[in-house]
This record gives sequence, structure tokens and C-alpha cells, in this order.
Amino acid sequence: MSTASATTPAAVPPPGKRPRSGPMGWVGAFTGFYPAKADDLSGLDPVTRFLYAARSVILVISAQSAAIAGLLAATDRRFEVVPFIGVFIGFLVLHAISNLSNDYFGYRRGHDTEDSPRRRYTLHPVASGVFTMRFLATGLVVLGAVALAIAVYFVALRGWGAVAFAAIGAVLLYAYDAAPRALKELGLGEVAAFAVWGPLMIGGGYYVITGTLSGLAFLASVPYGLGVASILVGKHIDQRSFDDSQDQRTLPVLLGEHRARLLNQATVAGMYVFTVIGILFGALSPLAVVVVLALPRASRALKVMSVPAPSEPPAGYVGWPLWYHRVCLVHNRLFGWLFILGLALGALVPSWRIG
Repeated sequence: MSTASATTPAAVPPPGKRPRSGPMGWVGAFTGFYPAKADDLSGLDPVTRFLYAARSVILVISAQSAAIAGLLAATDRRFEVVPFIGVFIGFLVLHAISNLSNDYFGYRRGHDTEDSPRRRYTLHPVASGVFTMRFLATGLVVLGAVALAIAVYFVALRGWGAVAFAAIGAVLLYAYDAAPRALKELGLGEVAAFAVWGPLMIGGGYYVITGTLSGLAFLASVPYGLGVASILVGKHIDQRSFDDSQDQRTLPVLLGEHRARLLNQATVAGMYVFTVIGILFGALSPLAVVVVLALPRASRALKVMSVPAPSEPPAGYVGWPLWYHRVCLVHNRLFGWLFILGLALGALVPSWRIG
């Protein structure tokens, strides 16, 4: 992905492959890159339609946070199967709630207009006509009930510690986009993303899986938390002009595009710096160094973020007007799987740590 001048004159770039119905379609919803438009979903089964509406391709970051928490617990020989399953399902459900809530409140407040970036890179579940507001609200209630049931289980299992983590998660979920003055409108949404997918999910996930608080687990969560933050910063750079016009004071709006790009370059570099710090302090196995295999994608992300985005998408580009978001998402996805591989290998030889 580069900022080459080869572009197409079309206002809307190709949407990618048409989604398939059935189990293979469900897999595609998790592995593609926002390929669906409203017309593409006609005739598909309800599960596939809902998965695309919930932007399931991005749910991988929650699955990776859960896996990291579980592997840290396994390394410390404190892994418990049932709590881990609860963490894994709970994280995915909460993330889906966040995505749907973002669309619900964005549309209700008039932010998701026809010319908004949100309506251009993929379908909007309500504005596209795929779902009604009532259906979306019902889906949120059902997912909320599942999340509440999992929270009750962990409170019964772990006590007040689980209450604290559940309360923090609920507050951040509400404050991000549902509150009258949402975090993402105050330049704090990006910080919240780091806190949620890093310390809260990984450090908190470790706690509810094992019943033990671990400072090392919180330290181990920093590289991945930074990766998720880079995705959101990239997205908010992509839609900075629109957000500014809507009085949504995201961090890139407050910083300006150039400084926001510099911040995101530092964030991507920080993922590797904190991996080394985690290894040196014994929070991570030295085998976590396998993340260096993601450096070519990191280099590409840094190169893309070093210059302004093109005015038009390159030929065949999928996901426009997302530009920095996409390159950060592609990098973080590989970094996350390599990070998980390093932890899995480290779990096989838990005594091999520095410090």
C-alpha cells in the first residue's frame, strides 16, 4: 500500500468480493475488509448479514486480547478453561455491542450522514435499510443480556475484583459513544481504546481467568493495547475533516493531521519498544521477539503515515476513505498473531524468562 498517484476517477471504489451465505460467509465476515454494501447482503442468511453489520472483521482484536490473557495465564500455570471461554465470548460480545452502539448513536445524533466516512467505506446497518432501528436496538439488548450473564458469572466466581473490572468496562463502553458528551468527542477515545484492549482486557482478563492480579500481565498488555490505539488513531486521521465539521473533537482533530500522523508512528514503534521492555522485565518470554517478523508491515505503516493520504483511492482499493486505518489494522493483525505465537511458545517453557 503506497501513496502512488495511480487512481481511478470513480467516486466510490470497488467494494470487494460479494459476501457468501452460510458458514463460509461467516468466516468471510471475520476475515475480509469491509467488503459489503447494502445490495450485497440481499438474499444472505440472517447470521451473515448481522456479522457484516457488526463489522466483525475488527472483532479479531478482541479475540486476540482474550488469547493473550489466556496464554499469560497458561504461562503462569494458572489457566482455567471455563473462565477463559467466558472471557473469549464476553470480549467478542462487548466489542460487537460497541460497534452497533456506535452506529446506533451515530445515526440517531445525525453524525452518520450520507457523505460521512462511516457510510462510504461499508454499509451502515440502519441507513442502508438492511436493519431497522428497532432491530438494532433489539440486537443490542440481546447482546447486553449475554454480556450481563457473563459478568454475573465472574462476579460470583471472583468477587469484588470482577465487579471493579466489569464496572470500569461498562463505564468506558457507555462513555465512548453513548454518553451525552462522548469520549471520542473529547479527544479521549483513542486513549480509551488503548486502556480497554490493553490493560483492561488483557490484565483484567488474566485476573478473572486466574483470580490473581498481576503487574507483569498489565505490562505485557501494553504492546497490544498500543496496536489497537494505532488503528483508531489512523481511522480518526482518515475522517478528521468530517469529524471537525461535526464538532467531534477526536485526537487527530485536536492535534492536526501532521502531529497525529507523528503520534501514530510513535505508537506503532512503541509496540516493539514495549515488547522488548516486557521481555527484559520478565513479563514476556524472550520468544515474544518473534514479533519482529511483522516489521515489514510496520515499516509499510510508518511509510504510509509519513506523507498525506492521496486525494483519491488507488485502482481497486477496498475500504476508501479509510487509508491510515487500513494499514494499521493490517499491521496489528499480523503483530497480534505473532505476539500470540511467541506467548504460546513461551508457555511451553515458562521458566525461560529474563528477571
